[in-house]
Amino acid sequence: MILAAIDIGSNAARLLISEAKKGKDGSVTFNKLNLVRVPLRLGFDVFETKYISTERKIMFLETMKSFAHLINAYKADAVKACATSAMRDAANAKEIIELIKKESGIAIEVIDGDMEANLIYENHVAENMDNDHSYMYIDVGGGSTEISFFSNGVLVYKKSHNIGTIRILKNMVTNADWENLKSTLKVVTKGHKSVMAIGSGGNINKVFSLSKKKDGRPLSLDLLREYYNDLEPMSLKQRIAKYGFRDDRADVIVPALQVYINVMRWSGAEEISVPKIGLADGLIQHLWEEVK
Repeated sequence: MILAAIDIGSNAARLLISEAKKGKDGSVTFNKLNLVRVPLRLGFDVFETKYISTERKIMFLETMKSFAHLINAYKADAVKACATSAMRDAANAKEIIELIKKESGIAIEVIDGDMEANLIYENHVAENMDNDHSYMYIDVGGGSTEISFFSNGVLVYKKSHNIGTIRILKNMVTNADWENLKSTLKVVTKGHKSVMAIGSGGNINKVFSLSKKKDGRPLSLDLLREYYNDLEPMSLKQRIAKYGFRDDRADVIVPALQVYINVMRWSGAEEISVPKIGLADGLIQHLWEEVK
């Protein structure tokens, strides 16, 4: 069965097309057929003006039309499209969703922060946890950061915090926001086993690629600090020249590192594993559960 998932974030939209194959033992494997990312950057409009501009609305529509063509080319059996923080905050989200449905046939669901955090289960991250540690799952996006905390295999805490890379760039995250996150994490993790962090999102995936670590090997908090201290003073041009970043990665990677570092510090985690999963992967598995 061919499944298609669209993740419309505050920084980029992603289309993931996967084939779900059921084994003789009943287990299911998901083979990625295609992944397309378009830097819509909706949050740069929404977090400042509360509206998606006409120019970005046109880009959004054309992106969804192109996604629809790809979905049809792969003859996908089912499609799920979800939008997160920027579309949650956009005053003209409803009219844009209606326009996209009419012009492309794609129905977009705006999901709340809890649903976004819940999709961790679709990624089966919990299956790879041992009982020697507790786990802090951190997904940093443009508009929000989803945090889930597991201890002894049980979900203890989950919440979406309005601290995201674009919000930080726009100076919309206050000291009070950081202090609230800090105190929350300290309370949540108190008395639990040593914390191992799990990171998802395009920025931590990029840092992992830069590190040249083998898949499955964690990154240390000290290494994240080294990248932050190296990148933070640089101009965007310098970051692009040194690391080969795209324009839409060069600006957000520094605030993303700031979020990962702070969450790890305040939860007592010294290492972070990067399984290279994201919301689109969770949507694929969620879609499979719906249609199987």
